[in-house]
Amino acid sequence: MANRTLHWNKKDMRSHLAIIDGRKAPSFVLKDATYLNTALKKWVKANIWIENDRIVYVGPEMPAKSANETIDCSNQFLVPGYIEPHAHPFFIYNPLTLAQFAAKHGTTTVVNDNLLMFLQLSFEKALSIVDEFNNLPSSIYWWARYDSQSEMENEDLIFTNGKVKQWLSHPSVLQGGELTGWPKVLAGNDEILHWMQETTKLGKKIEGHFPGASYKTLTKMALLGVDADHEAMTGEEVVNRLSAGMTASLRYSSIRPDLAKLLREMRELGVENYDRVIFNTDGSTPAFYEQGMQDRMVEIALEEGVPPEDAYAMVSYNIARHYDMDDLLGMIAPGRIAHINVLESIDNPRPVSVMAKGQWVLVNGEDTYPEIHAPWETYGIKPLRFDFDVTNDDIMFSLPVGIELINSVVTKPYNINIDVGVKELSVDHDESFLTMIARNGEWRVTTLLKGFANRVQGFASTFTNSGDLILIGKNRKDMFEAFRQVKEMGGGISLVEDGQVLCNIPLQIRGTMSIEPMEKLIEIQKDLEEKLKERGYKHDDPIYSLLFFSSTHLPYIRVTPKGLFEIKNRTVLFPSIMR
Repeated sequence: MANRTLHWNKKDMRSHLAIIDGRKAPSFVLKDATYLNTALKKWVKANIWIENDRIVYVGPEMPAKSANETIDCSNQFLVPGYIEPHAHPFFIYNPLTLAQFAAKHGTTTVVNDNLLMFLQLSFEKALSIVDEFNNLPSSIYWWARYDSQSEMENEDLIFTNGKVKQWLSHPSVLQGGELTGWPKVLAGNDEILHWMQETTKLGKKIEGHFPGASYKTLTKMALLGVDADHEAMTGEEVVNRLSAGMTASLRYSSIRPDLAKLLREMRELGVENYDRVIFNTDGSTPAFYEQGMQDRMVEIALEEGVPPEDAYAMVSYNIARHYDMDDLLGMIAPGRIAHINVLESIDNPRPVSVMAKGQWVLVNGEDTYPEIHAPWETYGIKPLRFDFDVTNDDIMFSLPVGIELINSVVTKPYNINIDVGVKELSVDHDESFLTMIARNGEWRVTTLLKGFANRVQGFASTFTNSGDLILIGKNRKDMFEAFRQVKEMGGGISLVEDGQVLCNIPLQIRGTMSIEPMEKLIEIQKDLEEKLKERGYKHDDPIYSLLFFSSTHLPYIRVTPKGLFEIKNRTVLFPSIMR
């Protein structure tokens, strides 16, 4: 990969050679370890020498000078630190809290979506934060978006040629995408195609987003330079991606927890080679991660009969090799960053101890990740401030078309045939008021939402793909109170009933992310989901529903800053209204 930052300078390298020559002691020796040699796909006995954040030797010898610390690993099994190749680090958690939590589960490298920072921060502040995360024990990388994944006014002023190219050129950015705007490219959008070509010229990867794509479409996208896709929903679709020359990234997420099914169907289709197959959790919500992350995916693979050597490679070596990063990641071998998971047995991928960049971040099950606070306010990232109030006028509308929620994320239009001029809608049906308001209060879009819930009285959220405010509910008064709660919190999610707050989730970071640790967010989210389901929410994941109301990469109708938007024909059915 081009323009990569050097991890070790000449002085470091001379020091590493001195250890091999016996003139200097290493920091650690992991003695008599049985480790996964991913090059050989075999379990091998060796001593592993580590100096600071680098593995300097793997083999039968012990160093001439005793290490600062020697650890007996004779009854344990070592595998490379796991890699999450497709994280959306803003699902009410933030990049730091995600990295901390992931490390406890053995995932020491995370590749993050940059969309939120692209949309909500200045270019300089965003890249300063990217650089700041390089100081973590975890390895943090990013991908660079080509578009907003919604319909925004003046999007061409946000995704400019200069900004996109600067993001792509950053050493911590490994790929372009995910390519949600691929229909635009096939329809003739040369600007995105130009950025795709720039990505390839930089030696970086392009990730697609092709749900339901035919083999012919996959072939077209491969011809345009796409290297991988994570949207396969059947074993046949996985095979199609592999046959098109792509890396198939198998998803196990809160809205599509079907990894076992994919692996089973692949096996039935005769797939025996997993070298171009990797695993991802596609930005799952906190409660889903309670069961684990990449460790859980390896567990599922082992349960489905995947050979252990392949199962572990799909969360480490295969990913590193896909990104042309296997000289640094995905292997326990000389020269690699010291990301190592210590297991009790080959059949149990849940690590008892985890080393990240040569630091123990989990020791015998005890969390030892250093206490680090992201300097959000240093970069001007503060709680939201609303200088407006929501009134009855914001809930008034005369549109004949509403939005019906089919599952957690798919919507379709429907004809409104009830009286919408009332202060409160009946609980005998599942239609609710739906209003999106610009975070600066300039515009609004109001209609009805069918299929969300039949007894949610007032619900407000600043957690949306476009970063604007969503109000949902049966009762206008409770909707106004939910907004007031969100306003007081400086952004967040609020559920209100009969004037009483049932659940509040403060999202102090730009109204999208919490500063709370993942463990606390898991409990808060579970409480919110339970209360919503008690009130008629019947789908899998309300957090995803909130995010994707404004996302234009999914069918069939969305509420966006431009107005009520029909996806297939890329048209605004009813424009947003200035307030």
